[in-house]
Amino acid sequence: TSVVAAVRSRPERFSGYFFADPTQADAEERVRQALGAGLRGVCLFPAMHRYSLNSESAGRIYRLAAEFPGTVVFVHCGVLTVGIRRKLGLPSPFDMRFSNPIDLHPAALRYPALPFVVPHFGGGYFREALMLADLCPNVRFDTSSSNGWVRYQPEGLDLEGVFRRALDVVGAGRLLFGTDSSFFPRGWQAGVFEAQARALAAIGVSSADAGRILGGNLEELLAR
Repeated sequence: TSVVAAVRSRPERFSGYFFADPTQADAEERVRQALGAGLRGVCLFPAMHRYSLNSESAGRIYRLAAEFPGTVVFVHCGVLTVGIRRKLGLPSPFDMRFSNPIDLHPAALRYPALPFVVPHFGGGYFREALMLADLCPNVRFDTSSSNGWVRYQPEGLDLEGVFRRALDVVGAGRLLFGTDSSFFPRGWQAGVFEAQARALAAIGVSSADAGRILGGNLEELLAR
């Protein structure tokens, strides 16, 4: 695939991730091929593909990921929207019953050496994501997107408050900066970076810890 080709051409610059749908009959074969080809991240979207993170099919993906040292399991939880589908007027029949980060708890306990990344601070399940990460040191948060889910939280919580609470529970070493930059012409989301950098500065995060959050932690996780 194009992702594999990019990784192989510039391994010092790229780390490849891929979607996995555990409900498909050939899911294990596809995951094994992708990891064998050098891709590093397995991306799970349980609400999109309608399965429980505690299901037997999901369990097989965790076991496979654990067989390849250095693999990261990215698990989308909380509110899920796909911007391009909205622009095209297409429905997004996702099932939020499968979006709770708490459902990841058994797998994170079973595979303590396997890094799990929950994006958007849990995407609206902030309390649950904090509980999960507090109990499982192999769980990290991705700070990506505008984090518009904050409007679902009790009044008064803003991005600065989100960072403050996350730092209190998991520390600077388990936060991974992300922007959700994607398809062109959308490209790089400078505004997201600027907002998060301002929030970190406003709550007094040191330049060393800000550097870890804004890049160092991911570099270490992927060991490039």
